[in-house]
Amino acid sequence: MGDLRITDVTVHLVAWPLRMKRRHGVGDIERSMPGVIIRIGTDGGIAGWGEAAPWAVFTGTAEASAAAISRYLKPVLIGADPMRVTTLLRAMDKAVTGHGDAKAAVEMALLDIAGKRLGAPVSTLIGGRHRERIPLSVSIANPDFEEDLDFARDVIANHGVNIFKVKTGFTSHAEDLRRMERLKAALPATADIRVDYNQGLDPWDAIRLLRDIEAFKPTFIEQPVKRHQRAAMAEITRALDTPVMADESVFDPAEAVELVRDRFADLVSIKIMKSGGIHRAREVAAIAEAAGITAYGGTMFEAGLAIAAGLHLVSATPNIALGAEFYTSTFVMGVEILSTPIRIEAGETIVPDGPGLGVEVDEDAVRRVSVAIEG
Repeated sequence: MGDLRITDVTVHLVAWPLRMKRRHGVGDIERSMPGVIIRIGTDGGIAGWGEAAPWAVFTGTAEASAAAISRYLKPVLIGADPMRVTTLLRAMDKAVTGHGDAKAAVEMALLDIAGKRLGAPVSTLIGGRHRERIPLSVSIANPDFEEDLDFARDVIANHGVNIFKVKTGFTSHAEDLRRMERLKAALPATADIRVDYNQGLDPWDAIRLLRDIEAFKPTFIEQPVKRHQRAAMAEITRALDTPVMADESVFDPAEAVELVRDRFADLVSIKIMKSGGIHRAREVAAIAEAAGITAYGGTMFEAGLAIAAGLHLVSATPNIALGAEFYTSTFVMGVEILSTPIRIEAGETIVPDGPGLGVEVDEDAVRRVSVAIEG
């Protein structure tokens, strides 16, 4: 088996139409969401696909991600062996700082190529599957709460979903409590309810408000205060009986070390887009596991490619044991770019079992959502 060489990199800046509005403590999404899709071609005829899912208020802009790939990462890639993923990850870090979601998209495409060449799923390449099915969490984040109740009933009846993460902190505390009461009454007694503030509280009264939320016995409370307010996170974690989960406060392995050192949360949300790819996300998971901190599989506003990559990550990473929110490609994004969508059965997402990411891209669909193409 001779060496492969990368011959071309095509970057699609896309605009995803959304099926539903989303509201979070850190910002709102109304009608569409920008993103990036890339295709990496090789001289052996094998192509890999990747996706970047930035959010301007969270990780950065799609325009910056597309420019980072086209201007700074593409020169690193052209002529390189796509099988040397870790070497290319280091080279990309030298070429441009930050831009974790752009690097995640490239790594995704490289692993897709490697898996296709070897006839193995990405989950096999990164250590083998620990689990074939991932418990699915869906988020209750629509500013129209009546629509959200209908959505919850639908995913219970038609998809067997039993895990719900309620977005709070974007409205009044009284309204948050009202939504929690109504949702608790509407869901089965067995439903697993989690709460996510997305940085929506001020530290000075967070503990008082969160004690009201604890009355609903959520499984965890996620990121109550701003990303950098880690001392306040630590105080909240010590004060509450409910486990506190860090999301925005832990992006990468270095911040995972800070989490372990300062113990400012009980749990951690791991996202490929935050960490800069699957390899770095697994480093975060390993650091957390060494300290006895369990992880959850988070997402940004991701379509099918990124969701497939996340499924492989969680499948092969035992410490990501609290389920994952891999629902966006099915329920939120208005265009499906996979020829066969991600499967959901009995409240679980099924890990694709084909080579590479295990999915086939509908290139016509990608072109339909593209607003600019370079490469």
